Amino acid sequence: MKHSEFWQVVEEAFGAGYGRSLAADLVLTGVGGRTAAQALDAGVAPREVWAALCDEMEVDDATRWRHRRDPKERDNRR
Repeated sequence: MKHSEFWQVVEEAFGAGYGRSLAADLVLTGVGGRTAAQALDAGVAPREVWAALCDEMEVDDATRWRHRRDPKERDNRR
């Protein structure tokens, strides 16, 4: 997963505004007690940050693995 893919699935899963807010404000235990944005800036792999965000938000499997589906086939409501 690239950084651009991370931001794309964050926005698809949570909405543009709320997703960016989560990334900036929500502290994730899975990446050392940092926010998603801090973890990415510190060099943590986007896939690891996405997994930590999914764990913290307790998302379903469809949301967790949406980055593996073709973007043209993604339903933005899930």
